[in-house]
Parts: sequence; structure tokens; C-alpha cells
Amino acid sequence: MFFHKKLTHTITLHPSFLGPRMREFVTKRLYKDVEGTCTGRYGYIVAVVAILEIQIGKIIPGHGSAEFEVKYSAILFKPFKNEVLDAVVHSVDKMGFLANAGPLQIFVATMLIPSDMKLDMNSNPPSLHSDDQKIEKGTLVRIKIAGTRIDSTNIYAIGTIKEDYLGVIE
Repeated sequence: MFFHKKLTHTITLHPSFLGPRMREFVTKRLYKDVEGTCTGRYGYIVAVVAILEIQIGKIIPGHGSAEFEVKYSAILFKPFKNEVLDAVVHSVDKMGFLANAGPLQIFVATMLIPSDMKLDMNSNPPSLHSDDQKIEKGTLVRIKIAGTRIDSTNIYAIGTIKEDYLGVIE
């Protein structure tokens, strides 16, 4: 699920960056520091939409650097249990397959794949196939999230395609 949220981030600038282009350096540093990262609480930060406020910097005693508190709004991606996502298959093996939905990697175990789909390790690339569907690297699939585990820097998901309207998207 995607969210739009206001967040804050502290940026430390070296004294050499303090000057007339300081605001530009703070802005570039914010984009570099937060876009594409994952926080355990909010999920993946997909994009910074707007910088709302850059507070006046505070000099760090004995160091010379300055700290800036930046308030910004961002688009976040956080998957939830029972959410249905479209993903691209990354690899297929005897355990199941891995698929990517943006930054999220989803593992679909063989227990959570319909029983009529058989593994063919001799094909190139390895694939799962039934009478009407074939899952191989690069295939677009619709997956239901069966569970997630959230780490401080990553989100892990397990998915299923064993229900109606899930599986290969044509």
C-alpha cells in the first residue's frame, strides 16, 4: 500500500558546504539520504515529494559542522498481510520462486503454488508450468501477501498464488 506522509530527517553538513549554496546542498543530501531507503516503522521511502521546511542549522561544538532538521513529505510503500500485488518473477527453483514488487522481494514457496503447476528444471530458464500457465524469470504474476517480517532496514514477504484470480497476468 502506498502512503503520503510528512517526515523529518537530520542532515549534518561539513563546514566547506556552508555558504550561499547551503540550501541546495541540504536538498541534494536529503534526496540522497532518504530516497530508496527502508524504515521499519513506515516502510520504503519511494520518493520525496516536497521539502516543507529547513530549520536554521545548529553548529556542532568542537566539530564545526552544522545540523539541519528538514521536514519533508514523501510517498511510502509498506506491504500488509492479505494485500494483492503485481510482481515480476526474479528466479525459480525447487523451493518456489522469488518475485519483485518494486523494492519488495516476495518469496512464494511450493506449498503456496497450485498443485497442478510442475517444476521443470531442465528448461532454460527453469520454470513452473501447468496446462494454461508458465512461470519463469521475467513473468508478471499477481501475488497475495501471506505474511511479512519487518526489520529495521528491510521488509521480507511471503506470498501465495494458490487462490482465485492469482498467478500469471496475461
